[in-house]
Amino acid sequence: MTSTSPPVHPAPVRLTQFAHGGGCACKIPPGELEEVVAGLSEPRLAGGDTPLLVGLATGDDAAVVRHGGTAVVCTADFFTPVVDDPYDWGRIAAANALSDVYAMGGRPVLAVNLLAWPRDRLPFELAREVLRGGLDIATEAGCHVGGGHSVDDPEPKYGMAVTGLADPERLLRNDAGRPGQPLCLTKPLGVGVLNNRHKATGERFEQAIATMTALNRDAAGAALAAGATCATDVTGFGLLGHLHKLARASGVTAVVDTAAVPYLDGAREAVRDGYVSGGTRRNLAWVAPHTDFGGCDADTRLLLADAQTSGGLLVAGEVPGAPVVGELVPRGAHSIVLR
Repeated sequence: MTSTSPPVHPAPVRLTQFAHGGGCACKIPPGELEEVVAGLSEPRLAGGDTPLLVGLATGDDAAVVRHGGTAVVCTADFFTPVVDDPYDWGRIAAANALSDVYAMGGRPVLAVNLLAWPRDRLPFELAREVLRGGLDIATEAGCHVGGGHSVDDPEPKYGMAVTGLADPERLLRNDAGRPGQPLCLTKPLGVGVLNNRHKATGERFEQAIATMTALNRDAAGAALAAGATCATDVTGFGLLGHLHKLARASGVTAVVDTAAVPYLDGAREAVRDGYVSGGTRRNLAWVAPHTDFGGCDADTRLLLADAQTSGGLLVAGEVPGAPVVGELVPRGAHSIVLR
């Protein structure tokens, strides 16, 4: 007797269910991290011919050394699955890692993969898809991928260590902000809460994937062309966290026009429905003592602190096509003022 029942296909693997968190929301909380690295700044190297231009002191996006007339930019970034699709996760993680080089005003030239994989729980075919996604994004960026390092780990993780080159006289730094400069944001906020909803429900948000896989290359080029010298990218510490670090390093106060900040479709609904990560709440708690919230409502505060993965650039200066979301003013009682 022939069965007329439809064939049974195994359910697709949901990578986000193998991770305790997702994406840049898995970062160590900023306050705890600063306590860990306090006092660990590198001493001046005797006889060194590659002076350190950007190090640990200001918590910038990447380290930079001068080598002759060139600035060498070095960074690393990896995280647990932020989406279930392995190819998309690889693309997102690679775009996120490359972003740190763009945030310093550089161009990535060489990357190596960083892969942690639970080899007894997940098939290596999925790992191959992750690596393929990373390679495709690096290729789009014109960046070589030369191997990498892998470990057997109970939790999947992927990212890249990236080396880039920049003009040492035209770096984008988080300590170069000055009063009177406008603040521009080159990508909308909200991927954190949408990713958290995806992890909980399996819903797929194409708008979030599109923004996370978009390179910050063009935004960085536009910022440099406009004469900007101060920028950072908005990732795991949220807009407020990264803005606090920029304002603190630059000795200024950042005033944010909350009505001008762009959000992805569905982000406010995700906050309303409770899809807020612990990382976002820790971000908000960290910046609260340094922020004048004014009349800003609770949901907007959470969105402004939302832990982004592969977010946009926050630039002190006008960037064509990017909304102006605030301005830098002389240092006041708080590093951030919301209006």
